[in-house]
Amino acid sequence: MRTDDFWAVIGRATADRPGTPEEVAERAVAELAAREPQEIVAWARHLDKVLAASATEDLWAAAYLINGGCSDDGFDHFRGWLIAHGREALAHAVRAPDSLAELPPVRAAAHNGAVFEAEEVLAVPARAYERATGGALPPSPAPPGRPDPDQLWDFDDEDEMRRRLPRLSALFLEPPE
Repeated sequence: MRTDDFWAVIGRATADRPGTPEEVAERAVAELAAREPQEIVAWARHLDKVLAASATEDLWAAAYLINGGCSDDGFDHFRGWLIAHGREALAHAVRAPDSLAELPPVRAAAHNGAVFEAEEVLAVPARAYERATGGALPPSPAPPGRPDPDQLWDFDDEDEMRRRLPRLSALFLEPPE
């Protein structure tokens, strides 16, 4: 399976009927469950690659700021939310995490406290494989990566947050004294 094929599943799950990440995940599960088991496994391996490629420190900081904190699993779930918005949204966020301040739902979250997580998107291949075969998805040889939490800069350092993510900081942090 090629990367374009991976993203095509997400694209079809959002095309002409955008929805919540839960709805996107369900449509992707339905499509993948109709495929051969080895295709589902290949899709899962591409998901691992997408998660590894998006495992950047500043994207994690953006998730921390937007969601009012962000654990290891929370960072994975935040990236699931980004994946549900498609290839370009994820790629743009990885290249420039501060650009997330441009997204209307993120801007609204500064006022309404919404949290952006989509664990169900990460569960798509396991659910599809179980639906297709009745069994469990074979374990990944290399689980998705993320930065070592002990090596991250201090996300509670508001000055550093303002320096690295100025637009998101303007939305989510109190003005400096």
